[in-house]
Amino acid sequence: MSSTSEKSSTSSSLLSAQTLVIAGIVWAVMALLFFLLFSVPLSAEEGLPLWYSIGTYIFECGAYLGAALVCFRNWQSPHMVSGRNVWLGIGLGMLFYFIAGVLFGIWELYFELDPDVSPADAFYLGSYVVLIGGMVVAVTSKRLNLEIWQWGLLAGIAAFGIAVAIWVAAPDSWRAQLGMAPAATQEVVTESEPATTATGRAPALENSSKLQAKGATATDPASAPEEEEEAEIKAPAWVMALDKQLAPHKNAINLFYIVGDVFLLIIATALLLAFWGGRFSQSWRMIAAATFSLYIADMYFKWRDTQAEGSYQSGSLLEVFFVFSAILFGIGAILEHDISTRSRQSRRSRRTA
Repeated sequence: MSSTSEKSSTSSSLLSAQTLVIAGIVWAVMALLFFLLFSVPLSAEEGLPLWYSIGTYIFECGAYLGAALVCFRNWQSPHMVSGRNVWLGIGLGMLFYFIAGVLFGIWELYFELDPDVSPADAFYLGSYVVLIGGMVVAVTSKRLNLEIWQWGLLAGIAAFGIAVAIWVAAPDSWRAQLGMAPAATQEVVTESEPATTATGRAPALENSSKLQAKGATATDPASAPEEEEEAEIKAPAWVMALDKQLAPHKNAINLFYIVGDVFLLIIATALLLAFWGGRFSQSWRMIAAATFSLYIADMYFKWRDTQAEGSYQSGSLLEVFFVFSAILFGIGAILEHDISTRSRQSRRSRRTA
């Protein structure tokens, strides 16, 4: 009897709120140190090493899996004040992020592809849907009696989020029309046109030797890139065919991501204002901070992806906010579970007394 009681006490101590929160903080600190120390590329050609990319996926996917487990624990408990459906939506969102991270890692590290759209996007899209649904249920369950300045703050943050999302994900054609294109690219375009016309007017005698030299050297490199591409491609044929089928949906999926990020930012602000100063405000402050971290990481990823022109490799420093987001979601779930169970136990003790 004593051994079973000791085992139950040790298991409960390992799953206590304090232990889980400390474990999450340690995981976040380790991820931050890992990103800070090793996120510098070796060179422009080599990029980031493979072991570093694997480490970033381990930190990110491990954080989302842990957050999903604690959220599902809240979903199974009937004592959650916010409701079980709230934590079901958030838990599914964390689980979908975990699955999407694993799939994206396989596409990037194993197949060595950088597709515009991959099967991981299906789970990323699903995570937005269930996360927004769960957080909307949390907002609607609590009456929003906001003051005028709070509504103004909510509108200001919404406008800021929309402006940042448009600036990050706007195509180059939109930026050129709005005068937001970089000056260097505009100068290159204007200077390249006279150069092409000048070469077209050059006498044939002056370019004859150059053309012969280029023709002699171009025969060998013409076939070399094809052989290199065939040798470098490690993905099977069905993966390449799937990427070609999904590529036309790039713009629609990016638009959905932008709208989803803005919605999450607005809902997180509403949650922060609605639960501010309440009994369960501490857990929902963590949820709001997790949503802000997810917005920062996602906006940075989209900005680097559009600015790097296809040469971007995941694993930059600010992508550590993906890890922070998952850990903050998990800490929020842990805190609400602890407060809900403690309030239940205190009611029982009052009744027995």
